[in-house]
Amino acid sequence: MKCSEAERKVIPYIRDELGIDELSAFLRHVDSCPSCREELEIYYMVGVGLRQLESDSGAAFGASDIVGKLRRRLEESHRRVRRFFILRVLSYVFETLGAMAALLAVLLQLRLWMFPVM
Repeated sequence: MKCSEAERKVIPYIRDELGIDELSAFLRHVDSCPSCREELEIYYMVGVGLRQLESDSGAAFGASDIVGKLRRRLEESHRRVRRFFILRVLSYVFETLGAMAALLAVLLQLRLWMFPVM
C-alpha cells in the first residue's frame, strides 16, 4: 500500500469502516511507515479528543491517554486480523477435508459398483 492510499484510509479506520483485507494492508503500512503512523495519531487525537471533550463536559484529559487508546485499538485491530485469517485457513482446511471425504465416498461406491462383493 502506498502512503496516499493509507492516508485515505485513516478516517475509515478511525470510524471502523475498513474491511478485513483493507484493514490488514492498512495496519502493515502504518506499522512500517512513521509518516502515516503520525498522521493516524494526529487524526485520532483530534477526533477522540473532541469527542472526549464533548462527552466529559470539558473535563481534563491527557494526550497520553488518547495515544494509549490508539495503541490499544491498533493492538486489537491486529488481533482481529489474525483471528480472521486463522478462521479463513481453518475454513479452507475443513472445506478441503469435506471435498476429500465426498470424493472418497464416491470412489468407494464406484469400486463396489465395478467390483461387487459376492
